Amino acid sequence: MAKDGADLWFSFVRAHRLMIREVESRLAAAKLPVYAWYDVLWGLESGPGGTRRMHELADALAIERYNLTRLVDRLEQEGLVQRARSAEDGRAAFATITKEGRALRKKMWKVYEGTVAEVFLSQFSAEEQSKFAAALDQAAAVARAQGN
Repeated sequence: MAKDGADLWFSFVRAHRLMIREVESRLAAAKLPVYAWYDVLWGLESGPGGTRRMHELADALAIERYNLTRLVDRLEQEGLVQRARSAEDGRAAFATITKEGRALRKKMWKVYEGTVAEVFLSQFSAEEQSKFAAALDQAAAVARAQGN
């Protein structure tokens, strides 16, 4: 990898890690759960009817299934998510966000959105944001295609 390419990659990784750390810090200060909870709640809420198959949720969040299972276990214990087996295929598991899960996700989003706007988005013009988003979406599509 050329030096400029490596610099871009490491800058991206470092920025991502620092952004997540800041989001986590602000969520904790607001006495809200960790970022990973938000990710799963959003992943479910954005699915049809607030429900996704567990493997679809893992794919949508780019998270390993065994990590997702433990996380959903915890969210289910807290009453934020419900799980069910498919009537047609007993192997298929579905997770659904509850009313309480939706309410918590909205509280968390206020902190998360504010942090992203202040610390990240404010560093780029609207045009730069658009170009950056398109480039990241392109890279994600290539990585997703490689994984199949």
